[in-house]
Amino acid sequence: MQLIYAAASPFARKVRVLAAETGLLDRIELLDTAVLPTTLNERVNALNPLGKIPVLLTDDDEALYDSRVICEYLDSLHQGQKLLPSDAARWQVLRLAALADGLMDAALLARYERGVRPAELQWAAWLEGQLGKVQRALVELERHVGRLQGPLDLAQIGVACALGYLDFRFADLDWRAAHPGLADFQRAFAQRTSMQASTPV
Repeated sequence: MQLIYAAASPFARKVRVLAAETGLLDRIELLDTAVLPTTLNERVNALNPLGKIPVLLTDDDEALYDSRVICEYLDSLHQGQKLLPSDAARWQVLRLAALADGLMDAALLARYERGVRPAELQWAAWLEGQLGKVQRALVELERHVGRLQGPLDLAQIGVACALGYLDFRFADLDWRAAHPGLADFQRAFAQRTSMQASTPV
């Protein structure tokens, strides 16, 4: 299998962490690439018409996207405990994983606004709206932080990668001060080998 990714992408990091945690990372060739909304990446566009990463090329040469689909596919390949449960807990895991994905979406859009759009074209109200989504997601995740304990699952991985992206790109938010439960969760989860090996630089 091949994973087309960018090291700074929190969505790609989520896939890499899950692959490492399930023992599948050694079966995946990592192909680092760059994707921006303003710059065409013909290879990525040919595989994913949305032009987004990550994209997983399976052993059958099928292109899978986005990260949610890739994670579920990889989870189906290993023999260990599934990270997306099939029992009643599935819906809680999916809900928190979706919230983490939404946080990453908003943070990424805010990053593009700050770091890619020319300063004279930046829209302060729009940026504030995206960061508002980030803040509301943090409040909701803090409220449910107890659900991020116990056996490893997709929600824990997603939340950890979302919080890691905030540390990487939005250190000025100081999210830990208002969310001590999430801070404790992240402090512990960040020590996992899979997280250490995928830390963006």
